Amino acid sequence: MAPAEIEQHLGRLATERACSPRTLASYRADLALLCELLEPSAAADGASPDWSRLDEVLLRRWVAGATRQGLSPRSVARRLSCWRGFLDALVLQGRLAANPARALRAPRAPRRLPKALSPDQAGALVSGPADGFGGLRDRALIELLYSSGLRLSELTSLDVQYTERPGYRSSSWLSLSEAEVNVLGKGARRRTVPVGSQALAALTDWLALRADWLASRPGADRDALFLSIRGTRLANRSVQARLGALGIGQALPTRLHPHVLRHSFASHLLQSSGDLRAVQELMGHASIRSTQVYTALDFQRLAGVYDAAHPRARRQ
Repeated sequence: MAPAEIEQHLGRLATERACSPRTLASYRADLALLCELLEPSAAADGASPDWSRLDEVLLRRWVAGATRQGLSPRSVARRLSCWRGFLDALVLQGRLAANPARALRAPRAPRRLPKALSPDQAGALVSGPADGFGGLRDRALIELLYSSGLRLSELTSLDVQYTERPGYRSSSWLSLSEAEVNVLGKGARRRTVPVGSQALAALTDWLALRADWLASRPGADRDALFLSIRGTRLANRSVQARLGALGIGQALPTRLHPHVLRHSFASHLLQSSGDLRAVQELMGHASIRSTQVYTALDFQRLAGVYDAAHPRARRQ
């Protein structure tokens, strides 16, 4: 059992920022490590450590040790970010005079560009015939991922329409008549994203089959847009597995997973429009810095075109 102040902090993150159970579990482990650094005996029995003893020197020592042991810069940065948020809360509560993690910076991580498909590769994913429950459902969800740039959790949380009744209210939903989806993304940020014509056609086919299929299954989930063959809301892992198998079947040069389609959406939209701010809004990024990575991806594509086409770029 974690100290009470950690449980309270995690509870706030769950309610105020709508953090997923997986994210909360990760934060819980990071904060348990912080307890252990300060007071190992307190961490073992769930007692609250003396947070006033936490200082910048102790945290800098941990960063140096973690880096020497080979912990990736990304993992160091994630833990420091978690600790900053928790310690900021302690400062607001008057339990700390200042946040000792505020001055710390993680080692610089190498810049990794997201992997995206070409427009032809993206189109080929849904170019073949699709029929039956799995075929029409998978075509609809792939079209929607690529058309609207959704995260995996945003896709699987979609309801077929907005629903509100005692004990239940839709968090994300499809509005077929408006050709848009309304989703609750990271940090409890809500956004509305258009749905393209190809995705609308695929969704219309899926919804027609879904309605017939539900008619003979009284116990199935009638809210979820995408269903498993058992009648339950389609799970994240099922989507990942279906896309992975499809990518292998298409012999794609990169492993196909939902975020590849999200990256493809952003990259192709930026190539066509050049409007970075619009892409940021459609992606649901809190900071423009998260979106700027796609400008590097676009430059990489242009550099490839130059190398292939310009007579002075070709090797003799």
